[in-house]
Amino acid sequence: METPQEVVLGTLEDLGDEDFEKCKWHLQQKGALEDFPAIAKSKLENVNRMKTVDQMFSTYSMNTINVTRIVLVKMNQNELVKNLSNTVSEPAGKS
Repeated sequence: METPQEVVLGTLEDLGDEDFEKCKWHLQQKGALEDFPAIAKSKLENVNRMKTVDQMFSTYSMNTINVTRIVLVKMNQNELVKNLSNTVSEPAGKS
């Protein structure tokens, strides 16, 4: 069984480069992620998908799967939301 980190990484790997940049942009927007804090732009600037996953888990801990869903919905990545929901169950577990 995949860890939550592996699941999120796999999801981000399914995004093209432009969509990955949009994902990071959403993570930086204050108030855009419901009750979750934004990640400072400096922490996501010029980082790859693995470092982004590390930063997401560092910031959101067991809520990372939920935050990933929120971002994917905002990006209209409905197929990835569906795949993510089929891969993990709530709650996501601790990092």
